[in-house]
Amino acid sequence: MTRNAFGSAVALMAVFALSHCAHVAGMDNQGKQPRITEAVDEHRMVTVWGNTRPEANARNDRGRVSDDLLLSHLLLLLKRSPQQESELEEFIDQLQNKTSPNYHRWLTAAQYGEQYGVAQQDIDKVTAWLESHGFVINVVYPNAMLIDFSGSAGLVREAFRTELHTVQAAGESHIANMSDPQIPAALAPVVEGIVSLNNFRPHPMYKPRVQPAYTVSSSEHLIVPADLATIYNLNPLFSIGISGQNQTVVVVEDTDVYNNGADWTTFRSTFGLSGFTSGSLTQVHPAPPSGMNNCSDPGVNSDEGEAILDAEYASAAAPSAAIVIASCADTTTFGGLIAMQNVLNASGTPPAVMSMSYGECEAENGATQNAAYSSTFQQAAGEGVSFFVSSGDEGAASCDADATQATHGIGASGFATTPYNVAVGGTDFGDSYAGTTASFWNSTNTANYGSAKSYIPEIPWNDSCASVLIASFEGYSATYGTSGFCNSTTATSHDAFLSTVAGSGGPSGCATGSPSTPGVVSGTCAGWPKPTWQSGLFGNPSDGVRDIPDVSLFAANGVWGHYYVFCWSDRTYRHDGAASCSGAPSTWSGAGGTSFSSPIMAGIQALVNQVHGSQGNPNPIYYEIAKSQYGASGNSACDSSNLPPTGRGMVTACVFYDVTQGDMDVNCQQLSGSAYNCYLDSATNGVLSSSNSSYQPSFGTAPGWDFATGIGSVNAYNLVLNANW
Repeated sequence: MTRNAFGSAVALMAVFALSHCAHVAGMDNQGKQPRITEAVDEHRMVTVWGNTRPEANARNDRGRVSDDLLLSHLLLLLKRSPQQESELEEFIDQLQNKTSPNYHRWLTAAQYGEQYGVAQQDIDKVTAWLESHGFVINVVYPNAMLIDFSGSAGLVREAFRTELHTVQAAGESHIANMSDPQIPAALAPVVEGIVSLNNFRPHPMYKPRVQPAYTVSSSEHLIVPADLATIYNLNPLFSIGISGQNQTVVVVEDTDVYNNGADWTTFRSTFGLSGFTSGSLTQVHPAPPSGMNNCSDPGVNSDEGEAILDAEYASAAAPSAAIVIASCADTTTFGGLIAMQNVLNASGTPPAVMSMSYGECEAENGATQNAAYSSTFQQAAGEGVSFFVSSGDEGAASCDADATQATHGIGASGFATTPYNVAVGGTDFGDSYAGTTASFWNSTNTANYGSAKSYIPEIPWNDSCASVLIASFEGYSATYGTSGFCNSTTATSHDAFLSTVAGSGGPSGCATGSPSTPGVVSGTCAGWPKPTWQSGLFGNPSDGVRDIPDVSLFAANGVWGHYYVFCWSDRTYRHDGAASCSGAPSTWSGAGGTSFSSPIMAGIQALVNQVHGSQGNPNPIYYEIAKSQYGASGNSACDSSNLPPTGRGMVTACVFYDVTQGDMDVNCQQLSGSAYNCYLDSATNGVLSSSNSSYQPSFGTAPGWDFATGIGSVNAYNLVLNANW
């Protein structure tokens, strides 16, 4: 769909508001000087370090691709001067400062580029250099930070001094650059690098339902919208007319959904949401604001399950909101990134809430791609957009997603660790472990299939044998060592227990720099600096870097008998978890993952915005509320496990529920004879640990903020109506 059609569809649903005024208090165009001061000399090249995939090695190399291979819609990321960056950071801080004249004075994309983009003279020199090598310039974005261009593999080899090869990895064939690209030294002051020279895709953050390998209770409890509304206290908001009216939540994808979203309609009608009559679903393929259209229709592909669950559960939290699926086809660039850029750079005001449920660890993503996501979310914050991102589904081992063990040490998702997005983690419910299921679940369902009685104590989502709660439930006093649970017959005979599946969190470690060991935080790797709003919260470490997650919500996939139900009926993907939605919901698709928690939290933010207006990055307010709630030593009254049994969670004044029981630790093994954050204790299977020589699990819960669940989960009613907004 063209951009005009996108704008028309969104306008009809009251998605976008009127454009902002051009004037922003205290802003001017002074000091934006050209920084390319030398003629381009291709005998003086500099390497753009940290931009080669770990899979691009001699073992996987299957030879150079044809020089004629067309690479469509490459993205060249530009960079600001240190002075510009400092000024932008100050401005973004002012956007959240109620005493500043710039408080909530959001920028348009054009204003953003005028104030904080690269000088036009420098952009002209960069595009001239690209064109001199035969590349076609497709789009120069209004943010003055990104250039879309196309060319052949041969042109890339000639201009950027790196070859693209066929790479065979994990049973799949890919293309990837075999060395870090180079650029002329004269351009280095304004060029960050090429966002992606490979077709390795980020992974969706959902995990299909698993059957517990042990008896946890007499029955399973499937989570549906009515349960969410009870557990996280949405019902009182709905009852007073706060359900997302005149709000929009955009979910970012690289696929369409089956049958034009008919599953979304079935989901809503089955679970009692169709009575919120202003709720809607639209699929769009946003074109760029000018130039060649780089957003082709991706059609329906294997990420479809991700897209439909995102749309359904954003609607579960904000049932009166307009849900927009914004998707573009993948090139060597993730289609979701193209969609984000096109939405954020459109004329007028962008949608106020967006969510993305994909990820890739920092050390594999590469320095330029990490910078691209940070730059994108930074622009979103400047334009008043609240961006929610799944923290991951692999504990603190995000470089080992979908693996049976961690081998690359502690690593976090490069999509989630930026200072400008809300990273949403995952919890499970603790009733099965505690043996208190009857206290929290009714024996029969309501007409909308809900059965939760109230808020339910939470624990970190964790399927691994390294979970101290699972090990204890199985009768083991330790998870590690030759007599520990991870090396027991019980664990090693059940694939579900040897797994990295868990809600993710951890410190930013390789957002910049280049790892000396591929896929491992090492070499010149460094994390994003800790934002000022994150410092000073009880429990958050003084580690100098951005830590995730920020908040968490239920995301489990069945290890303790709880998982989400969603409608995904495309039989093409029945082997991936799709199922008919014609029968009882218990026969539908079931899954977990921070893919659910991110769009749900985005939906809750839409309720905040309905009451208080657009908030931009809401993290400063989340942390301000949390600092007040937890104080200098925590707050036992808000401990998820200690809330009063009568009316549990319904009358508490807490905004956040502090999760203090359990961990998100996962099992690990050595990589090529070396241990990376893996405490083995002389056994085959170890557990992820901050130390190789002692048990320091990565990571457990604690009062206040922790890596397992961040601030904690939320009481939506108290969050939405909090006076700090």
